Amino acid sequence: MVAVRIIPRMPDSSPAAPARRSWRQAWLVYLEPASLRMLALGFSAGLPLLLVLGTLSFRLREAGIDRTTIGYLSWVGLAYAFKWVWSPLVDRLPLPLLTRALGRRRSWLLLAQGMVMTGLVGMALVDPRATLEPMVWCALLVAFGSATQDIALDAFRIESADADRQAALAATYQTGYRLAMIWAGAGVLWVAARAEVDGLAGYQAGAWAAAYLAMAASMLVGTATVLLSREPQSHALRPLAPAQGLGEWLRGAVVEPFADFLRRYRWQAALILALIAVYRISDVVMGIMANPFYVDMGYTKDEVAAVTKVFGVVMTLAGAFVGGVLSMRLGVMRVLMLGAVLSALSNLLFAWLGQRGHDVTGLVLVVSADNLSGGIASAAFIAYLSSLTNVQYSATQYALFSSMMLLAPKWLAGFSGRFVDAHGYATFFTGTALLGLPVLLLVALASRAKTAPSA
Repeated sequence: MVAVRIIPRMPDSSPAAPARRSWRQAWLVYLEPASLRMLALGFSAGLPLLLVLGTLSFRLREAGIDRTTIGYLSWVGLAYAFKWVWSPLVDRLPLPLLTRALGRRRSWLLLAQGMVMTGLVGMALVDPRATLEPMVWCALLVAFGSATQDIALDAFRIESADADRQAALAATYQTGYRLAMIWAGAGVLWVAARAEVDGLAGYQAGAWAAAYLAMAASMLVGTATVLLSREPQSHALRPLAPAQGLGEWLRGAVVEPFADFLRRYRWQAALILALIAVYRISDVVMGIMANPFYVDMGYTKDEVAAVTKVFGVVMTLAGAFVGGVLSMRLGVMRVLMLGAVLSALSNLLFAWLGQRGHDVTGLVLVVSADNLSGGIASAAFIAYLSSLTNVQYSATQYALFSSMMLLAPKWLAGFSGRFVDAHGYATFFTGTALLGLPVLLLVALASRAKTAPSA
């Protein structure tokens, strides 16, 4: 019995490890067409997230909504945690007319992007001071469309290149994703500030409407990329014979992808899923209260937008590309550990900033460190998740992994507003940093995990 590491190779790749690239070859991978496509599609994937979570919390806090309610409304993001429920449909179900014209992955991408744009337009036209219910329903539509886009896009990415290039695709995807988050965070605040009417203090519904309409238009970047891209070569699906019926289709589409994962990793599946479930817990739980924190510390929309736009962009680019290159050179697990440490430490910086009050220089330092650590951690984590999938079930299995990543953190984040109201920001940020300690242990265990192939 010969023991081998469970990662980083793809399940269908050959046992032989790929030849190590030179530094020059590793960097040139970023200029390949597949990498550039993932930059634009990553932007489309990253845009909706903050608009129903972080940026929305800034908007709601400015409108006078209390922090406890804002925390509970973050449960809209649980749509991302349950996307595995409908991922088999996205993985295998053709869409009338669209699939024939565009292919399986691109047709679902186009449908999902349409849902996101429709929901953002609805959010633009609702004033949360008058009623919250329409805002919640529109946010749910955005989250559902965004989660569906993630399912199709993850499969599109995995099927677009071999295992050796997945870290590079993850890095460019993550760069586009984080750039979109900056545009949906700093950019929306900048647009809202420019659209405000001079002389009027407080919340201005028209300014926020203009900002959210601009975000809806920004989704056209992803739509254009889908229309201009080619459908990737995917595993041919066995057609459903009439005699098989619905039960056989459900077995192949729903049960088999999960059974395949358990067969391949056996007892180690529990360890892998535990790591996936908590790896980003520090960032996700902290992120819900970041924007209310800025509002309560007296930072203006222009200040937050300027700092995150300049320093956030630079550090996001640096983190994502460095994380991708280090993953190819040093291995994914080492970079996963580095990212987990940096993410926890960046949360402690928010606790430090909370003791300084309105300090723009401190805000620059904290935002820079947070974006750098997030870029490194995310690039390595995406590559790790991609390495676990079987290309025959890429959409379903990756949706399971990314759903696991969000379920516990999003549920816990819903109580963040109540915790801040009871204990204050400093204790909250320190607590989110401590949540990262179990992550370090799980990464260490996963990096030592072995699997013995059947004789």
